Amino acid sequence: MAMFDPFRSGGVIFIWVLTCCAVCVWGRPATFLQDFRVTWADSHITQIDQGRAIQLRLDQSSGCGFASKVKYMFGRVSMKIKLVPGDSAGTVTAFYLNSDTDNVRDELDFEFLGNRSGQPYTVQTNIYAHGKGDREQRVNLWFDPSADFHTYTILWNHHHIVFYVDDFPIRVYKNNEARGIPYPKMQAMGVYSTLWEADNWATRGGLEKIDWSKAPFYAYYKDFDIEGCGVPGPANCASNPRNWWEGAVYQALNAIEARRYRWVRMNHVIYDYCHDKSRYPVTPPECLAGI
Repeated sequence: MAMFDPFRSGGVIFIWVLTCCAVCVWGRPATFLQDFRVTWADSHITQIDQGRAIQLRLDQSSGCGFASKVKYMFGRVSMKIKLVPGDSAGTVTAFYLNSDTDNVRDELDFEFLGNRSGQPYTVQTNIYAHGKGDREQRVNLWFDPSADFHTYTILWNHHHIVFYVDDFPIRVYKNNEARGIPYPKMQAMGVYSTLWEADNWATRGGLEKIDWSKAPFYAYYKDFDIEGCGVPGPANCASNPRNWWEGAVYQALNAIEARRYRWVRMNHVIYDYCHDKSRYPVTPPECLAGI
């Protein structure tokens, strides 16, 4: 599996030997088919550069999606994505972890909500823990994510979940089980991505509809980087405190990350369910727990 560290300067990918769960894992640049399978509309997913990148297509006939071949318990997953350019209103490009269970679902979502040309791109994050979701937050990105590739990362360990855009944490969800707050740690999750039509809600709450005259719509992915405890796998892997993603430097934001996080929260958050009194007259307990 390919490994990418957002804390290393310059975005350079380092290849090294990693010891995890007493198994030696050699980091490699992953190709699409090594780690993923198409879940729907194979005709709308095109491999590029011998599978080191892919193109997803949305048109009036179909969207498309793919998923990891393996589920994981804890770890970190990141992808470089170039989003749909131009008038992308009504489209959603999603990158998420999902337990794929019906009643007690765990899920960690990046959803990139298309826009009318010239408007900021919005990324919505959501967290499902023990079947309870409705924890949406939305951030307007401070760059054009359709002009070039940017790295989107989810770190998931026993201490917290962190969503990163490049080196900037945009959301932190702490493990506060001691306070009775659900935290996803009992189910393995697969890595999924889709490009699909959602013009009933995606752009300005559904006011902006998809303009099919602009179709087809394309999103591009590369550098498929996953590191975690594969399931099935060694029984003690997920609980092993020696896993690198459980290390001290990954248990809380460092000083630089904390400053970047505050900057994002102060300048780019446009919706936070924690402050939506119409939906939650009583503030949800995880919103009071801090990071």
